[in-house]
Amino acid sequence: MYSTTDNFMGIDIYGDFDKAYLQAEVADKLALAQLFLKMKLPMYSIVVYDAVRPRSVQKMMWDAVQLPSKQKSKFLSNPKNGSLHNFGAAVDVSIINNYGEALDMGTPYDYLGELAYPRKEKELLEKGVLKQSQIDNRVLLRSIMKKAGFTSITTEWWHFNSCSRKQAYQLYELIE
Repeated sequence: MYSTTDNFMGIDIYGDFDKAYLQAEVADKLALAQLFLKMKLPMYSIVVYDAVRPRSVQKMMWDAVQLPSKQKSKFLSNPKNGSLHNFGAAVDVSIINNYGEALDMGTPYDYLGELAYPRKEKELLEKGVLKQSQIDNRVLLRSIMKKAGFTSITTEWWHFNSCSRKQAYQLYELIE
């Protein structure tokens, strides 16, 4: 998504670069998630929106979000701390159907707002802001990713971590 202008910054950061990279173990987990999805729903596939992200790009994103730091940190890791994306240990994904269309998750990928928060889904459903089908799609995504060994976060339905930041610092090099 960051090789296009169709992202929260409206900027093409990577140009013609159109490949996603992860640490080998993380890529294996993602392949396993794809297998689990195919076993359950053969017409669906995982689509990767973002994977490894150099810290220099993390800083560009951090600087582009015009929110106070406390608000920003709900959507982005401060580049001073390093994001799991900066290690190739996090991935942003969704599910597409056999026509290449993303399932309706209630918001676009990289939506900066509470509507994207998994922790608020029940409340947003009760308010009529999210539909049950949208939550069901999110639950499907989380379930296959969790089964493959990923953990989710509370503020982005699309983001999944392969390990903790502490583990990433122990296992991998930070990609500048």
